[in-house]
Amino acid sequence: MVLDSNSLSKFGFIERGPKDFINIDPLQTGGKLTPEAQKALKEWGDGYSICDFCPGSLDIIKQPPIKDFIHEALPEFLGVDGARITNGAREAKFAVMHSIANEGDCVVVDGLAHYSSIVAAQRARLNIESVEHNGNPDYYIDPEAYGRAIEKVISESGKPPALALLTYPDGNYGNLPDAKKIASICHEYDVPLLLNCAYSAGRMPINAKEIGADFISVSGHKSMASSGPIGIVGVNGDYVDTVFRKSPTHPVKEIEFLGCTARGATIMTMIASFPAVVERIKHWDEEVANARWFSEKLEGLGLIQVGDKPHNHDLMFFEAPVFYEISQKVKKGRYFLYKELKARRIHGIKAGLTKYFKLSTFGVDKEDLSYIVDSFEEIIDKYQDKF
Repeated sequence: MVLDSNSLSKFGFIERGPKDFINIDPLQTGGKLTPEAQKALKEWGDGYSICDFCPGSLDIIKQPPIKDFIHEALPEFLGVDGARITNGAREAKFAVMHSIANEGDCVVVDGLAHYSSIVAAQRARLNIESVEHNGNPDYYIDPEAYGRAIEKVISESGKPPALALLTYPDGNYGNLPDAKKIASICHEYDVPLLLNCAYSAGRMPINAKEIGADFISVSGHKSMASSGPIGIVGVNGDYVDTVFRKSPTHPVKEIEFLGCTARGATIMTMIASFPAVVERIKHWDEEVANARWFSEKLEGLGLIQVGDKPHNHDLMFFEAPVFYEISQKVKKGRYFLYKELKARRIHGIKAGLTKYFKLSTFGVDKEDLSYIVDSFEEIIDKYQDKF
């Protein structure tokens, strides 16, 4: 390929597309940048912007106040003894697994775990034992199932698993299991618990110590109004020294983070949004109330909300037989719902999904939620009148 002007024409500035749609995409609602973060993105976008101020490690930069943010604000916010910035929640999970477990050890994970939790364990060369759930429609995880999974590992390997992981909530159904009970059960076997809070910390109040979690993984670009990829790992107790251990040859560098991680605009957007994030979790009860109201309205239209009921999170999964039936009868039916929603300036349900889909109501006000409900009803009426 010759890099002439013709071949380069597809690159350069690329406009993202419509920016004024109502967004109900679970991957995006909690990561929408605040006005302050949008300014920070431009201000700190140069590749060297943070490195200019670095005395050797990201977490000890005094100005901008990254040291205060990492060593004081984040531990207080998350209820941990120590925190570090990572390049995402998956990197946080891997750092924990790689630092506390040995090759061939086992990690117990919930049956609704995100694929990245599994891949992180595989990258750390760990075996995986899954905790069952009760299937459709609840997808409930019994805390006692963690005890059974741990005992199975002990029976088969002769030793307890190195780690247990709970997804809180899971990324499909938005279920919030009894994390405190699960932590207690794990600790009965001296198994530490990693809480994957990619869809919770930054949206709702999370305190790892109150829950009993030894570790926490957080996604900045999913739930803390940050430009990604960026995440946080939080650690409690004696595990701080293990996860944050330093290189014997480069004593200021922490091994699990290869010295430094998100050293640019990403961390500055997280810092810029942090006051707003701290404030918004105070209104979590309102978010839950909106989600429950929205779920009730959609079920009144013939959709079925799967998972916890009453629901306790903004992320929800719906079965939609009414839309699926329409899709079987209209031309190019798989995409009719996406097109109808796009015409109404609603974004977030993936193109081609009609039988079931997930969405999030986080940060969407009641007026816009009402508009979405009315839009669903209009679409149903439009097509049902034709058949």
